[in-house]
Amino acid sequence: MRSQSHEALCRALAVLFFSLLSLIFLSEAVAGSARSIDYDVNEALENFDKEVRGSKEFLKKAKGVLVFPTVVKAGFGIGGEYGEGALRINGKSQEYYNTIAASFGFQIGAQAKTIILAFMEKNALDKFRHSDGWKVGVDGSVALITLGMGDSLDTINAKDPIVAFVFGQKGLMYNLTLEGSKFNKLDKS
Repeated sequence: MRSQSHEALCRALAVLFFSLLSLIFLSEAVAGSARSIDYDVNEALENFDKEVRGSKEFLKKAKGVLVFPTVVKAGFGIGGEYGEGALRINGKSQEYYNTIAASFGFQIGAQAKTIILAFMEKNALDKFRHSDGWKVGVDGSVALITLGMGDSLDTINAKDPIVAFVFGQKGLMYNLTLEGSKFNKLDKS
């Protein structure tokens, strides 16, 4: 009985070790230059504009827009996700960030998604920019916007200081959470 529990513990630790190791290698493989991040951010914003009516006008109202073109999530029991993006103010990249999160529970496989955070109030943007590692749900709350068929952003009156959109290959994603996601400033000079 004791050897079975010892084996189970060793297997769990091995899975944890290899999951964390793969996340580290994934982050190194995904790491890009400022130019490549900007290119991917432009593409993500174009796709967002094609998919969601009124998105361009909505984002113009934002004090800042943080775009993660590709956030890859992978896991086998224990998972992690990583992506790099840019904070745009007045349409220009000002700073670069990564996002990282860990998750536990039944999960096998990988997926990619795009995350866009719109800072609707200057105070929320300033607090984000001056933080040392900003975590959703701890340092600020984020309202995840979902749209039904036929909705557009010009009909949505977002009153939250920070709103987020998450979409994947099949369009805007529903029933997701960004709780626990952490955003760190990168040095891409």
